[in-house]
Amino acid sequence: MVRRVAMSSDITEQRRAEEIIHRQANVDPLTGLPNRRLFLDRLQRAIGKSRRGHQKLALMFLDLDHFKDINDTLGHDVGDRLLEETTHRLMACIRETDTLARPGGDEFTLIMGELQDLNSIDRVAQAILRTMTAPFKLKDELCYISISIGIALYPDDADSVEDLLKNADQAMYAAKKLGRGRFCYFTPAMQEAAEIRLRLTNDLRHALADQQIWVAYQPIVDLATGEIRKAEALIRWEHPTRGRVNPAEFIPIAEDTGLITEIGSWVFHQVAEQVAVWRHRHSAQFQISINKSPAQFHNNSDKLGDWFEHLQRLGLPGGCIAVEITEGLLLDASNTVTEKLLAFKNAGMQTSLDDFGTGYSSLSYLKKYQIDFLKIDQAFVSGLTAHSTDMALCEAIIMLAHVLGMKVIAEGVETEVQRDLLMQAGCDYGQGYLFSKPVTAANFEKLFSSTRADGGPRFQQR
Repeated sequence: MVRRVAMSSDITEQRRAEEIIHRQANVDPLTGLPNRRLFLDRLQRAIGKSRRGHQKLALMFLDLDHFKDINDTLGHDVGDRLLEETTHRLMACIRETDTLARPGGDEFTLIMGELQDLNSIDRVAQAILRTMTAPFKLKDELCYISISIGIALYPDDADSVEDLLKNADQAMYAAKKLGRGRFCYFTPAMQEAAEIRLRLTNDLRHALADQQIWVAYQPIVDLATGEIRKAEALIRWEHPTRGRVNPAEFIPIAEDTGLITEIGSWVFHQVAEQVAVWRHRHSAQFQISINKSPAQFHNNSDKLGDWFEHLQRLGLPGGCIAVEITEGLLLDASNTVTEKLLAFKNAGMQTSLDDFGTGYSSLSYLKKYQIDFLKIDQAFVSGLTAHSTDMALCEAIIMLAHVLGMKVIAEGVETEVQRDLLMQAGCDYGQGYLFSKPVTAANFEKLFSSTRADGGPRFQQR
């Protein structure tokens, strides 16, 4: 009898140990959901069952929007509580036959098999979006966080685990790009866009070495005198087969891959050498502005000391360069961003806030970071007429900037009427096609040389 009890105890302990091992291998310890390993197994089984039953299956990729901000500001413990609460909310939205999993991080996946009614996919997705709109009470604070959802169907979009995963992931990123807090179904166009992006990414890695990247310059004109006082440096990519690639297409790739640091450093060296030439030939106070993306500010491998040393080697003051930043950067100004902005200021470089009026920056940031120039976005300039709302906005921006000791540059000036109205409002500088499109350094040189014989300015007021 004792021997049987001992044997039964041994078997029980063995089973407990096996259960623990199985759980550790297949279950996310934080949420209790299937982990990536078990999720992939469930997905493979669900696809097999759908194939045999000639039924459809939906795979959802769910990603919390701006989850990193919660971790960074409130701590990882609070982030964990948010993930736990999210799990409870998601579970309340799905069917008993569905599989919700947490492959890792702030990502969840949902397998909806044996679908008789495809409308149920929309209903579940909408329910998830609704439940996430309610605030989360975390660390005595109410936090709001949305979720982006990508959806791919079997067998419509893919017939393998790998392709279904890839397509749902692409659909999720499409939801992010459309503004987050929504769901998107996979479309073949997404696959085509992903393939183009992959090819561009590979080509961009060689673009600098193959001398496909070059810098264009657009004049910034003193509206009071018509003189070219400044220029904005704009990066261009001349692809050997695609031709000119839009910066809006390749700059995000450069930021995502980290190539923006290498490209940004190369652009700075080109601009520094160019401004040295134009200061010597044309104006000792000439200045060129360089766009610096938020990714460069957040990247610690971006060594500003190299920039400052290069200017010293060329015998140039920091004031020959202005750094253009976006309003979004100030909203997300970490210690790293603040330190770099201060380093620019200490080196004598000026800062310019691009597209002012289109973002959400606080006026206190303008004072805190000692911004030197505000650039009025072309959205306000394009519809500029006397007594218009755009005119009132431009006048208000100009007045505000001057009160705070800043100069104003109006972008997108295309007509003499726009220029004259901006002059009357007291705008300091203009930039746009009325004066010149972005051109090569050689063609920019011609803008200097086309001044009047008596040395008068190139762009006369009428």
